[in-house]
Amino acid sequence: MGKSRTAPDFWLLASILGLLAIGIVMVYSAGSVLAFHDYGDSFYFVKRQLLFATLGLVAMFFMMNLDYRIVRKYAKIILIICFGMLILVLIPGVGVVRGGARSWIGISSFGIQPSEFMKLGMILFLSYWLGKEDYRITSFTKGLLPPLALMGSAFGLIMLQPDLGTGTVMMGASLLIVFTAGAKIKHLAGLASIGVLGFIGLILAAPYRLQRITAFLDPWSDPLGAGYQIIQSLYAIGPGGLAGLGLGMSRQKYSYVPEPQTDFIFSILAEELGFIGGMLVLLLFLILVWRGMRVAMTIDDTFGSLLAVGIVGMVAVQVVINIGVVIGLMPVTGITLPLISYGGSSLTLMLTAFGILLNLSRYAR
Repeated sequence: MGKSRTAPDFWLLASILGLLAIGIVMVYSAGSVLAFHDYGDSFYFVKRQLLFATLGLVAMFFMMNLDYRIVRKYAKIILIICFGMLILVLIPGVGVVRGGARSWIGISSFGIQPSEFMKLGMILFLSYWLGKEDYRITSFTKGLLPPLALMGSAFGLIMLQPDLGTGTVMMGASLLIVFTAGAKIKHLAGLASIGVLGFIGLILAAPYRLQRITAFLDPWSDPLGAGYQIIQSLYAIGPGGLAGLGLGMSRQKYSYVPEPQTDFIFSILAEELGFIGGMLVLLLFLILVWRGMRVAMTIDDTFGSLLAVGIVGMVAVQVVINIGVVIGLMPVTGITLPLISYGGSSLTLMLTAFGILLNLSRYAR
């Protein structure tokens, strides 16, 4: 591939920075009440978000200017490190339990979430592996099963935490890479039926997941229990109307919507900024996905194309699930809204991934 580098895709960069700016404002607005109540500082969450945003932007601009083909050389090492971190987090005394899941490695309130690293690590390795010229993914036993076994191993370790939401996003993005690499539809369709049965089994194995399903079907059957989050989220979105109640004027962030700065931040955004604000965020995500897929289709390199598909797929799956949960179209899962929700590991890793995507855009036609 002899094409010289050009400037990164402007619309892609603008949508990323626009979403990040909206996210920082909304983390303060949605989390200020909880921050003051828990830590005596209304700016607690936004100060930390600004710190991780700064680190993420440094990583993004570094990756944007580093030849992405260098990353391919370290794909195996990165994946091994990610698997090691997933094993470490399961060790009592090393992994930190938060919200009922042993998903963190860290000290006190500072920590990293290994499953977030695995999402990007798996995307990098699958793009490297399936992008080889001699790889024949059309073969079921020698082509399709090995990457599926690798993905299943990572998913299993994530489920031991347990973290169904992050595992689902990783599998969704990975399967999109496998499909794009040329896997046969009949093979994927057959495995999909097995996957659905396994997914149902995971839900039935944990009573709290089954409660979330029943609450999704009829949240009013348990309004103070399993249906509480969905009901309070809809109570936030409804009064927002067309233009919203005004920035900072949310009522539901006063201890009604649980953790309003993370998983349900979109409901607070819709309450304060209304339908217009919500549609602006969705439009920016659509631009990001559109320009990202354009990169995937126009870059003259199989590894780069699969990598772009994986990064865009990771974002798209996460956005669809998060907003689907917030508006009551999906059962509650612990998935953040990329660039908008509060979270150090997820924000830093997402900006790093976008740096790679912007790098790829410099080689696209």
